[in-house]
Amino acid sequence: MRDTRPLLLHSDFPPVHRASLETLQVNLGYLCNLSCVHCHVNAGPHRTEQMDRETIDTLLALLDRAAIHTLDLTGGAPELNPHFRYLVREARALDVHVIDRCNLTVLLEPGQEDLADFLAEQQVEICASLPCYVQENVEAQRGKGVYDASIQALQQLNALGYGAERILNLAYNPVGPVLPPPQEALEADYRRELKDRFGIRFNHLMTITNMPISRFGSVLLAQGQYTEYMHLLRENFSQSNMETLMCRRLLSVDWQGFLYDCDFNQMLDLPLLASDRRRHIRDLLSTLTLDEPIITGEHCYGCAAGQGSSCGGALDT
Repeated sequence: MRDTRPLLLHSDFPPVHRASLETLQVNLGYLCNLSCVHCHVNAGPHRTEQMDRETIDTLLALLDRAAIHTLDLTGGAPELNPHFRYLVREARALDVHVIDRCNLTVLLEPGQEDLADFLAEQQVEICASLPCYVQENVEAQRGKGVYDASIQALQQLNALGYGAERILNLAYNPVGPVLPPPQEALEADYRRELKDRFGIRFNHLMTITNMPISRFGSVLLAQGQYTEYMHLLRENFSQSNMETLMCRRLLSVDWQGFLYDCDFNQMLDLPLLASDRRRHIRDLLSTLTLDEPIITGEHCYGCAAGQGSSCGGALDT
Protein backbone atom coordinates (compact mmCIF):
# COMPACT_ATOMS: atom_id res chain seq x y z
CA MET A 1 0.00 0.00 0.00
CA ARG A 2 1.48 3.37 -1.06
CA ASP A 3 1.78 5.93 1.73
CA THR A 4 0.97 9.65 1.43
CA ARG A 5 2.79 10.50 4.68
CA PRO A 6 6.01 11.85 3.05
CA LEU A 7 3.88 14.17 0.90
CA LEU A 8 2.05 15.67 3.88
CA LEU A 9 4.80 16.53 6.36
CA HIS A 10 5.95 19.86 4.89
CA SER A 11 3.18 22.43 4.57
CA ASP A 12 2.36 26.13 4.62
CA PHE A 13 -0.81 25.51 6.63
CA PRO A 14 -1.32 28.44 9.07
CA PRO A 15 -0.14 28.02 12.70
CA VAL A 16 -2.71 26.60 15.13
CA HIS A 17 -2.67 26.94 18.93
CA ARG A 18 -4.73 25.05 21.50
CA ALA A 19 -7.52 26.98 23.21
CA SER A 20 -8.63 24.65 26.01
CA LEU A 21 -8.78 20.91 26.57
CA GLU A 22 -12.37 19.73 26.61
CA THR A 23 -12.31 16.30 24.96
CA LEU A 24 -10.13 13.20 25.02
CA GLN A 25 -10.61 11.18 21.86
CA VAL A 26 -9.34 7.70 22.63
CA ASN A 27 -8.58 5.02 20.07
CA LEU A 28 -9.21 1.71 21.84
CA GLY A 29 -7.62 -0.34 19.07
CA TYR A 30 -7.60 -1.12 15.37
CA LEU A 31 -9.67 -4.32 15.52
CA CYS A 32 -12.88 -3.93 13.51
CA ASN A 33 -15.47 -6.21 11.97
CA LEU A 34 -15.32 -4.11 8.75
CA SER A 35 -12.57 -2.98 6.35
CA CYS A 36 -13.89 0.28 4.87
CA VAL A 37 -12.28 1.89 1.83
CA HIS A 38 -12.23 5.37 3.41
CA CYS A 39 -10.86 4.22 6.80
CA HIS A 40 -7.96 6.43 7.88
CA VAL A 41 -7.01 3.91 10.60
CA ASN A 42 -6.57 0.89 8.32
CA ALA A 43 -8.75 -1.00 10.77
CA GLY A 44 -9.97 -4.51 10.08
CA PRO A 45 -10.77 -7.98 11.42
CA HIS A 46 -7.12 -9.06 11.49
CA ARG A 47 -5.69 -6.12 13.48
CA THR A 48 -4.55 -7.06 16.98
CA GLU A 49 -3.67 -3.68 18.54
CA GLN A 50 -5.89 -3.09 21.61
CA MET A 51 -5.64 -0.75 24.61
CA ASP A 52 -4.93 -2.75 27.77
CA ARG A 53 -6.50 -2.47 31.22
CA GLU A 54 -3.51 -0.67 32.77
CA THR A 55 -3.65 2.11 30.18
CA ILE A 56 -7.41 2.39 30.61
CA ASP A 57 -6.98 2.78 34.38
CA THR A 58 -4.44 5.57 33.77
CA LEU A 59 -6.96 7.21 31.47
CA LEU A 60 -9.64 7.01 34.16
CA ALA A 61 -7.26 8.52 36.72
CA LEU A 62 -6.72 11.46 34.35
CA LEU A 63 -10.45 11.93 33.84
CA ASP A 64 -10.91 11.93 37.61
CA ARG A 65 -8.26 14.61 38.08
CA ALA A 66 -8.77 16.89 35.09
CA ALA A 67 -11.74 18.99 34.05
CA ILE A 68 -12.29 17.03 30.84
CA HIS A 69 -16.00 16.66 30.26
CA THR A 70 -16.11 14.44 27.15
CA LEU A 71 -14.60 11.02 26.40
CA ASP A 72 -14.85 10.23 22.69
CA LEU A 73 -14.24 6.53 22.00
CA THR A 74 -13.13 5.38 18.58
CA GLY A 75 -11.23 2.58 16.85
CA GLY A 76 -11.52 0.28 14.82
CA ALA A 77 -14.69 -0.74 16.47
CA PRO A 78 -14.12 0.49 20.04
CA GLU A 79 -16.81 -1.84 21.36
CA LEU A 80 -14.63 -4.87 20.47
CA ASN A 81 -12.01 -3.89 23.04
CA PRO A 82 -12.50 -6.33 25.96
CA HIS A 83 -12.37 -3.42 28.45
CA PHE A 84 -14.84 -1.18 26.59
CA ARG A 85 -17.74 -1.66 28.99
CA TYR A 86 -15.52 -1.26 32.05
CA LEU A 87 -14.20 2.05 30.71
CA VAL A 88 -17.68 3.33 29.87
CA ARG A 89 -19.11 2.42 33.30
CA GLU A 90 -16.23 4.02 35.19
CA ALA A 91 -16.22 7.17 33.05
CA ARG A 92 -19.96 7.61 33.47
CA ALA A 93 -19.55 7.15 37.24
CA LEU A 94 -17.23 10.18 37.07
CA ASP A 95 -20.03 12.09 35.29
CA VAL A 96 -18.01 12.23 32.06
CA HIS A 97 -20.02 12.44 28.85
CA VAL A 98 -19.17 9.43 26.65
CA ILE A 99 -19.43 9.28 22.85
CA ASP A 100 -19.23 5.94 21.07
CA ARG A 101 -18.19 6.12 17.41
CA CYS A 102 -20.10 3.10 16.24
CA ASN A 103 -20.12 1.43 12.82
CA LEU A 104 -23.64 0.09 13.62
CA THR A 105 -22.97 -3.43 12.33
CA VAL A 106 -21.00 -4.24 15.49
CA LEU A 107 -24.32 -4.25 17.38
CA LEU A 108 -25.21 -7.41 15.46
CA GLU A 109 -21.92 -9.24 16.03
CA PRO A 110 -21.99 -12.54 17.98
CA GLY A 111 -21.50 -11.78 21.67
CA GLN A 112 -22.71 -8.17 21.29
CA GLU A 113 -26.43 -8.89 21.40
CA ASP A 114 -26.88 -6.76 24.55
CA LEU A 115 -24.54 -3.95 23.46
CA ALA A 116 -27.29 -1.52 22.41
CA ASP A 117 -29.03 -2.03 25.77
CA PHE A 118 -25.76 -1.35 27.58
CA LEU A 119 -25.15 1.90 25.67
CA ALA A 120 -28.69 3.07 26.42
CA GLU A 121 -28.39 2.16 30.11
CA GLN A 122 -25.16 4.17 30.40
CA GLN A 123 -26.64 7.11 28.44
CA VAL A 124 -23.84 6.98 25.91
CA GLU A 125 -24.12 9.30 22.93
CA ILE A 126 -23.79 7.38 19.68
CA CYS A 127 -22.14 8.78 16.57
CA ALA A 128 -22.96 6.17 13.94
CA SER A 129 -21.21 5.95 10.61
CA LEU A 130 -23.63 5.75 7.69
CA PRO A 131 -21.81 7.07 4.61
CA CYS A 132 -25.00 7.39 2.57
CA TYR A 133 -28.73 6.64 2.70
CA VAL A 134 -28.37 4.78 -0.63
CA GLN A 135 -27.47 1.09 -0.39
CA GLU A 136 -25.13 1.07 -3.40
CA ASN A 137 -22.96 3.88 -2.04
CA VAL A 138 -22.73 2.39 1.46
CA GLU A 139 -21.68 -1.02 0.19
CA ALA A 140 -19.14 0.51 -2.22
CA GLN A 141 -17.33 1.89 0.83
CA ARG A 142 -18.04 -0.76 3.44
CA GLY A 143 -18.86 -4.09 1.82
CA LYS A 144 -21.80 -6.26 0.81
CA GLY A 145 -24.56 -6.64 3.39
CA VAL A 146 -23.44 -3.67 5.51
CA TYR A 147 -26.38 -1.46 4.48
CA ASP A 148 -29.09 -3.86 5.62
CA ALA A 149 -27.23 -4.54 8.87
CA SER A 150 -26.86 -0.80 9.50
CA ILE A 151 -30.59 -0.22 8.99
CA GLN A 152 -31.41 -3.07 11.37
CA ALA A 153 -29.06 -1.63 13.98
CA LEU A 154 -30.57 1.85 13.64
CA GLN A 155 -34.05 0.44 14.15
CA GLN A 156 -32.80 -1.37 17.25
CA LEU A 157 -31.37 1.88 18.62
CA ASN A 158 -34.58 3.78 17.84
CA ALA A 159 -36.53 1.21 19.87
CA LEU A 160 -34.32 2.13 22.85
CA GLY A 161 -35.06 5.85 22.54
CA TYR A 162 -32.03 6.79 20.43
CA GLY A 163 -32.82 9.56 17.97
CA ALA A 164 -35.15 11.14 20.53
CA GLU A 165 -34.28 11.44 24.25
CA ARG A 166 -30.98 9.58 23.68
CA ILE A 167 -28.56 11.16 21.21
CA LEU A 168 -27.98 9.37 17.91
CA ASN A 169 -25.98 11.32 15.35
CA LEU A 170 -25.04 9.98 11.92
CA ALA A 171 -21.70 10.56 10.19
CA TYR A 172 -21.36 10.95 6.42
CA ASN A 173 -18.20 10.60 4.33
CA PRO A 174 -18.12 11.19 0.57
CA VAL A 175 -17.59 8.08 -1.53
CA GLY A 176 -14.73 9.60 -3.56
CA PRO A 177 -12.26 12.50 -3.70
CA VAL A 178 -14.81 15.31 -3.33
CA LEU A 179 -15.86 17.65 -0.53
CA PRO A 180 -19.03 16.83 1.40
CA PRO A 181 -22.15 18.68 0.25
CA PRO A 182 -23.70 21.33 2.55
CA GLN A 183 -24.46 19.63 5.85
CA GLU A 184 -27.92 21.10 6.49
CA ALA A 185 -29.29 20.16 3.05
CA LEU A 186 -27.84 16.66 3.23
CA GLU A 187 -29.26 16.18 6.73
CA ALA A 188 -32.71 16.98 5.39
CA ASP A 189 -32.26 14.36 2.65
CA TYR A 190 -31.10 11.75 5.17
CA ARG A 191 -34.00 12.55 7.49
CA ARG A 192 -36.58 12.26 4.72
CA GLU A 193 -35.20 9.08 3.14
CA LEU A 194 -34.58 7.15 6.36
CA LYS A 195 -37.93 8.17 7.84
CA ASP A 196 -40.00 7.43 4.74
CA ARG A 197 -38.32 4.14 3.87
CA PHE A 198 -37.53 2.65 7.28
CA GLY A 199 -39.17 4.80 9.96
CA ILE A 200 -35.71 5.71 11.29
CA ARG A 201 -35.08 8.91 13.26
CA PHE A 202 -31.81 10.52 14.35
CA ASN A 203 -30.72 13.78 15.95
CA HIS A 204 -28.14 15.30 13.60
CA LEU A 205 -26.01 14.47 10.56
CA MET A 206 -22.27 15.18 10.64
CA THR A 207 -20.47 15.61 7.31
CA ILE A 208 -16.79 14.62 7.46
CA THR A 209 -14.17 15.20 4.77
CA ASN A 210 -12.09 12.21 3.73
CA MET A 211 -8.48 12.73 4.79
CA PRO A 212 -5.71 12.01 2.23
CA ILE A 213 -4.01 9.55 4.58
CA SER A 214 -3.76 5.81 5.22
CA ARG A 215 -6.17 3.66 3.17
CA PHE A 216 -7.94 6.56 1.42
CA GLY A 217 -4.62 8.25 0.67
CA SER A 218 -3.31 5.04 -0.85
CA VAL A 219 -6.36 4.82 -3.11
CA LEU A 220 -5.79 8.42 -4.24
CA LEU A 221 -2.18 7.62 -5.18
CA ALA A 222 -3.10 4.37 -6.92
CA GLN A 223 -5.76 6.12 -9.02
CA GLY A 224 -3.61 9.18 -9.79
CA GLN A 225 -5.99 11.49 -7.92
CA TYR A 226 -3.82 12.65 -5.01
CA THR A 227 -2.58 15.92 -6.55
CA GLU A 228 -6.05 16.84 -7.80
CA TYR A 229 -7.62 16.14 -4.41
CA MET A 230 -5.04 18.20 -2.53
CA HIS A 231 -5.62 21.04 -4.97
CA LEU A 232 -9.35 20.81 -4.21
CA LEU A 233 -8.71 21.03 -0.45
CA ARG A 234 -6.30 23.96 -0.76
CA GLU A 235 -8.50 25.88 -3.20
CA ASN A 236 -11.42 25.60 -0.77
CA PHE A 237 -9.48 26.64 2.35
CA SER A 238 -11.55 28.95 4.56
CA GLN A 239 -9.93 31.14 7.19
CA SER A 240 -13.24 31.21 9.07
CA ASN A 241 -12.74 27.55 10.02
CA MET A 242 -9.46 28.15 11.85
CA GLU A 243 -10.98 29.18 15.18
CA THR A 244 -13.14 26.07 15.43
CA LEU A 245 -10.70 23.36 14.34
CA MET A 246 -11.25 20.34 16.58
CA CYS A 247 -7.56 20.10 17.54
CA ARG A 248 -7.86 23.36 19.48
CA ARG A 249 -10.02 21.68 22.15
CA LEU A 250 -9.19 17.99 21.80
CA LEU A 251 -6.36 15.55 22.44
CA SER A 252 -6.09 12.24 20.66
CA VAL A 253 -4.87 9.16 22.55
CA ASP A 254 -3.64 6.05 20.75
CA TRP A 255 -4.15 2.47 21.91
CA GLN A 256 -0.85 2.58 23.84
CA GLY A 257 -1.75 5.82 25.62
CA PHE A 258 0.46 8.21 23.64
CA LEU A 259 -0.79 11.71 22.85
CA TYR A 260 -1.43 13.45 19.54
CA ASP A 261 -3.04 16.71 18.47
CA CYS A 262 -5.72 14.84 16.53
CA ASP A 263 -6.70 11.40 15.28
CA PHE A 264 -5.21 12.10 11.85
CA ASN A 265 -1.82 13.05 13.31
CA GLN A 266 -2.00 9.81 15.26
CA MET A 267 -2.37 7.83 12.04
CA LEU A 268 0.51 9.78 10.48
CA ASP A 269 2.70 9.11 13.53
CA LEU A 270 3.05 12.83 14.32
CA PRO A 271 3.05 12.82 18.14
CA LEU A 272 2.50 15.82 20.37
CA LEU A 273 5.60 18.05 20.08
CA ALA A 274 6.63 15.97 17.02
CA SER A 275 9.69 14.88 19.00
CA ASP A 276 11.40 11.59 19.80
CA ARG A 277 10.11 11.81 23.36
CA ARG A 278 6.48 10.89 23.05
CA ARG A 279 4.12 12.23 25.67
CA HIS A 280 1.86 9.71 27.39
CA ILE A 281 -1.40 10.20 29.27
CA ARG A 282 0.50 9.43 32.47
CA ASP A 283 2.51 12.64 31.83
CA LEU A 284 -0.73 14.61 32.12
CA LEU A 285 -1.23 13.30 35.66
CA SER A 286 1.69 15.49 36.75
CA THR A 287 1.04 18.49 34.51
CA LEU A 288 -1.94 19.61 32.46
CA THR A 289 -0.01 22.38 30.71
CA LEU A 290 -0.42 22.01 26.96
CA ASP A 291 0.75 25.28 25.46
CA GLU A 292 2.89 23.87 22.63
CA PRO A 293 1.95 24.68 19.02
CA ILE A 294 -0.23 22.11 17.31
CA ILE A 295 1.60 19.98 14.76
CA THR A 296 0.18 20.62 11.27
CA GLY A 297 0.67 19.27 7.75
CA GLU A 298 -0.90 19.28 4.32
CA HIS A 299 -3.73 17.02 5.54
CA CYS A 300 -4.95 19.86 7.78
CA TYR A 301 -6.41 21.50 4.68
CA GLY A 302 -9.00 18.72 4.83
CA CYS A 303 -10.32 20.11 8.12
CA ALA A 304 -10.33 23.72 6.93
CA ALA A 305 -11.76 23.30 3.44
CA GLY A 306 -15.29 24.35 2.50
CA GLN A 307 -17.64 24.12 5.49
CA GLY A 308 -14.77 22.66 7.48
CA SER A 309 -14.63 19.19 8.94
CA SER A 310 -14.29 17.75 12.41
CA CYS A 311 -15.38 14.72 14.37
CA GLY A 312 -18.47 16.82 15.15
CA GLY A 313 -19.19 17.47 11.48
CA ALA A 314 -19.03 20.75 9.56
CA LEU A 315 -17.43 23.69 11.34
CA ASP A 316 -19.27 26.45 9.48
CA THR A 317 -22.96 25.69 8.96
